[in-house]
Amino acid sequence: MLDKYLLELQGKIRRAAFLAEAMVGKATTALIEKRRDLALEVIEKDEEEMDHLDLEIDETIITILARYHPIARDLRLVLSSFSVNRHLERVGDHSVNIAEYVLDLIPQPPVKPLIDIPRMATIAREMLKDAIDSLMEEDVDKAMKVIDRDEEVDNLLEQVRRELITYMISDPKTIDRALKLTSIARNLERIADLATNIAENAVFLVKGKMIKHRRP
Repeated sequence: MLDKYLLELQGKIRRAAFLAEAMVGKATTALIEKRRDLALEVIEKDEEEMDHLDLEIDETIITILARYHPIARDLRLVLSSFSVNRHLERVGDHSVNIAEYVLDLIPQPPVKPLIDIPRMATIAREMLKDAIDSLMEEDVDKAMKVIDRDEEVDNLLEQVRRELITYMISDPKTIDRALKLTSIARNLERIADLATNIAENAVFLVKGKMIKHRRP
């Protein structure tokens, strides 16, 4: 019976990951295409679904711990799933943040062509997908590649900040819009960080070692 619950838990984590990735994609598309409907979908429908799934996963974890007292790898799987669920729920929160900024930006003229922010979103989604795959496939090499990509997103964030500061200095009328774009980029950078955290959990699952703060 324990195996059945562990498989159920992994399935729910996959569903949460798929939803979280989709939320990031919709929020970013809403920004690029000025899609108010997609932004509202992220805020209303997807957030509600993510919150519901978050509770389901917690209930499954509590059931496993209370009934079966798992040890060794099974315990690491449960602990990893608990941590990953928290990270995915936060990915959903950051996606909602982005969507809310998008609703404010849609009626206003663009500050500049969007280049680096969509790149950040693409990388963050790829990292999220690969991190979950590394967890499900117990693939340490794939997990380490996700961790290595985090710096790529950090560098893009700094580039976005520098460019937007230049626009704000040259035209104070852009300050409000530029600050919102900066916040969107910051939320994407946090999503990449969360993907990195998930990849660290994959390493913990396989090797039983925590590499947080001690990455190679």
